[in-house]
Amino acid sequence: MHKDEVKGAANDAKGKVKEAAGKVTGNERLEAEGLGDQAKGKVQKGVGSIKEGVRDALKH
Repeated sequence: MHKDEVKGAANDAKGKVKEAAGKVTGNERLEAEGLGDQAKGKVQKGVGSIKEGVRDALKH
């Protein structure tokens, strides 16, 4: 697993927590930040996955 995949998963999880907290408290800004963090995390996980695939392809 590439480090970007790990960081992406962490950002995604952080975003889910922020989104949930924003919904519970009625804080739309926090909820929006959470959605943004989730999007960032998903992109970061995708980039890490691509990098991992390239690395594996170069090994063979």
